[in-house]
Amino acid sequence: MSGALNRDSARLAAQMSAFLNFCRLEKGLSANSLDAYSADLSRFNTFLGDASGLPGTEDLRRYLDHLYQTGLSSRSIARHLTTLRGFYGFLLREGLISTDPAEHLRTPHHWQNIPKFLNLEEIEKIIQAPDRSHPTGLRDWAMMELLYATGLRVSELCHLGVGDLDPGYAVLRTMGKGKKQRLVPVGAKAMEAVAGYLRDGRGALLKGRASRYLFVTARGGALTRQGFWKLLAGYGRKAGIFRGLTPHVLRHSFATHLLEGGADLRSVQIMLGHADISTTQIYTHVMRSRLRDTVDKHHPRA
Repeated sequence: MSGALNRDSARLAAQMSAFLNFCRLEKGLSANSLDAYSADLSRFNTFLGDASGLPGTEDLRRYLDHLYQTGLSSRSIARHLTTLRGFYGFLLREGLISTDPAEHLRTPHHWQNIPKFLNLEEIEKIIQAPDRSHPTGLRDWAMMELLYATGLRVSELCHLGVGDLDPGYAVLRTMGKGKKQRLVPVGAKAMEAVAGYLRDGRGALLKGRASRYLFVTARGGALTRQGFWKLLAGYGRKAGIFRGLTPHVLRHSFATHLLEGGADLRSVQIMLGHADISTTQIYTHVMRSRLRDTVDKHHPRA
């Protein structure tokens, strides 16, 4: 019996490995996404322990209940479910299973959690926080202006090349999730900040060294995601903004302020690089607010 259990466990581990290879080679997922998928599958495998056979719908339901009991947010649980759906979908396409046990699992209602975003006054404070008399301050100012102007993911921001920004058309080219390229327009203030950094900051940081990256460190390498997270948190403290300030908060602020200004959800989806508009619908709290204002202003009996 023990040998059969070990064979089942080894077979499941091999199938998970094949799925991750498929995501890397065929779907072109980023390293961050692959790490998340791998961690989710590893956690699922640990939960199963010595269970025999391929886990079915009831096993998946028990696992999701287990995740709820550990205190994970509904958003995190939804991500785990997305990983499992992808895994079982892969097995079905490969002919390794005849039915998909994840097909009818209910997705947690996680879109009610409104993402954090800054108001316009806070945006101004955080962008003005860097000391622009130093090359690093010029770089950080340009990065925050560009992040707020485009809604890029922090990994996309850090991997921007000098040639990815077209000053003539005020547009940048970035490679998002799934290696999908998109073009994003850039506002005048962000273009001005980047131009100031290129003129007075980047060369001083590189000291004659060459780099393809737009935003560099004093050692000449690209600024990392983790490095920018720490910088932003420090500027948040300087500006008096202490509540969980991350690059994603600036991305959420970009989307929220666009919608508040009258942009349509589809345009925001394209600029954020969301593959599915259901992901962008997290911002429907803004749409609801605008509808309320429209009724209040224009309906004769409002």
